[in-house]
Amino acid sequence: QVQLVESGGGLVQNGGSLRLSCAASGLAVGRFEMSWWRQATGKERELVAAITKSGKSWTYGDSVEGRATISKDNARNTVHLQMDALNPADTGVYYCNAADDLAGLDYWGQGTQVTVSS
Repeated sequence: QVQLVESGGGLVQNGGSLRLSCAASGLAVGRFEMSWWRQATGKERELVAAITKSGKSWTYGDSVEGRATISKDNARNTVHLQMDALNPADTGVYYCNAADDLAGLDYWGQGTQVTVSS
């Protein structure tokens, strides 16, 4: 059974930083494209960051470019998202995703709430 468990969310002050973690079980993060998405109340889910299977290429959403860093720890089967210079627009539920398009596999975590106070 595949599980993606996010952690590290919480209340952060404007301008602060946080590090989210996604612990995977039932799959190897090194064999999937891993990504972080977020959804604010009343808005569609949007891509925050993605990292390829190899871990050598990254993609970031326009709203977090330069403030976010995604990384894989294959040994711990975990994916991290470091975010700096947070602002209230970063508030939302952050979800971890594992995808293998060729195999038609797509898994989501339950999400972790991030709230940035102004």
